Amino acid sequence: MSDTQSRPTSFPAKSPHAGHDPATGVWNDSLAGDFLWSSVNFGEAVPGVMTPFTWSLLQRGALAGWIEFGGFRSFGNIAGRMYLNVSVFASLFQALGRNQQQILDLIEGTVHFSLPEGMEIPLIPAPRGSLLAILPMLVRGQWKQMQDLWRLHGLLAANPAWCAQIRARIAGAGSGEELVALWRDEIMPHLSRVWSGVLSTANHSASYAGSLQRDLGKLLGPDDAAALLSGLSAETDPELLASLGPVVGVSQVARGEMTRQAFLEQYGHRGEEEFEVSKPRFGEDPAWLDGQLAELAASPVDAAALLDEQRATAEAAWQRVCERFPRKAKALRRRIDENARRGCLREATRSEHARVTGIVRAWGLRAGVLAGLGPDIFFLSIEEVCDLFGGRGAALPLIPARQDTHARYSALPPYPAVIRGRFDPFRWAVDPGRRNDLYSEVPLPASALRDGASDTLRGAPGSAGRREGVVRVLGSPDDGEQLQPGEILVTAQTNIGWTLLFPRAGAIVTDVGAPLSHAAIVARELGIPAVVGCGDATVRLRSGDRVLVDGVRGTVRRLERASG
Repeated sequence: MSDTQSRPTSFPAKSPHAGHDPATGVWNDSLAGDFLWSSVNFGEAVPGVMTPFTWSLLQRGALAGWIEFGGFRSFGNIAGRMYLNVSVFASLFQALGRNQQQILDLIEGTVHFSLPEGMEIPLIPAPRGSLLAILPMLVRGQWKQMQDLWRLHGLLAANPAWCAQIRARIAGAGSGEELVALWRDEIMPHLSRVWSGVLSTANHSASYAGSLQRDLGKLLGPDDAAALLSGLSAETDPELLASLGPVVGVSQVARGEMTRQAFLEQYGHRGEEEFEVSKPRFGEDPAWLDGQLAELAASPVDAAALLDEQRATAEAAWQRVCERFPRKAKALRRRIDENARRGCLREATRSEHARVTGIVRAWGLRAGVLAGLGPDIFFLSIEEVCDLFGGRGAALPLIPARQDTHARYSALPPYPAVIRGRFDPFRWAVDPGRRNDLYSEVPLPASALRDGASDTLRGAPGSAGRREGVVRVLGSPDDGEQLQPGEILVTAQTNIGWTLLFPRAGAIVTDVGAPLSHAAIVARELGIPAVVGCGDATVRLRSGDRVLVDGVRGTVRRLERASG
């Protein structure tokens, strides 16, 4: 990082919501000033364009209490998609006295963002007295995180029954006033507690896993280190890692080992876009499970066998540890088991959060029925829905304009994972020289320019292993029938909806992601090589290309271009 990266860049005086127009639904926080934004943390969780309902929910639930610095929040909405404001974190760390390299290390460990070569992080000047405000905030945050973790197991155990009870009350609500009271008194407080658990487990597991991965890599090499970081499901026996449940469950239904009803009761609350409240869950579409069973019959792959093979690989790696480092084995075993426990807790919390979000969806749908709006209700914020039932329906005429804005945003390609400065998605989309991985309003140095002709793509090592195969670029899990066994799945990002395709893939390559992202965790469990966070793999690779995926080095090398 150059010296200029440690100094605040020119920072115009702008409103934190300079790009927000509630009348049209336009929201673009990149217009607030010169910031560095990243969707690495959010791209998997919220892959699409958010409705106003979902955005209002995230701000008041998931993101409530997140760090602010200099009057700016550490997250934002850029043309309907959620981004992390890296400048806020970097500025905070600088105010705490960190040097350049420490800032980069802390950002990578805290928000899982690696600075692209040649880019700078614009910094926000520290307000007077900011350090006195920051330290108590950090102490309170750490204490709250520990409290959330202490209470979490009880919260998760009680959550399914709570959701069933609240769902019944939502269905029986006969008035908008009754719904609003249910929201304010019970649903929102419960959602906030679950959200606190999601954030606490994410931080709790990520830092621990990163430290363990580095230590194991130095001691054992990348292959054995990766093997020992898998096997999370074994720690929850007889339960599976929550993200793998639907994969194995479909196979069990196909073999007659699980009924359809049992599958939907256990996994029907999951969905392809779990954070977007307007989107249906698996259990809402009776044809969804039929489609999964048909795809499995056409391309049978035993996910349970893949899990067993990877567990055997991890066991063999552990035996080598015991032989080579007998004095260190006991301490390493404790750390590996603790990593598995934290990882399983994180995935279980995400699953239960998805269950609660399904309850919020049910609340919204019931509100739509009572208001005579149907699913159009999701183009109001939650506050506007509550106002509507209080006799204040001023936002109703704004719904058509917001729907138009949402449709226009949704018609654009996914935005770059890294954005610096003010970003106009419509101008970017028609630029023939646009980059899909990176956008900068400030001219980039030569070192940051991509070699578009290169046949080697670089990302982050997600899951160890090397696999050669034919590329299949997919834009949606709905196109999963195109993926043939052994093909290299290339997509922008993955979530729980993609997991069912993983056993068929020879390897996974994504534009967005980090070593502890969904794609990496699930791929490691199944023993499938993965390279994540390549930036523009979906643009540079085509279906039919032959590539070599190296999940240890984090590279994808094209060996042969598709004919035609």
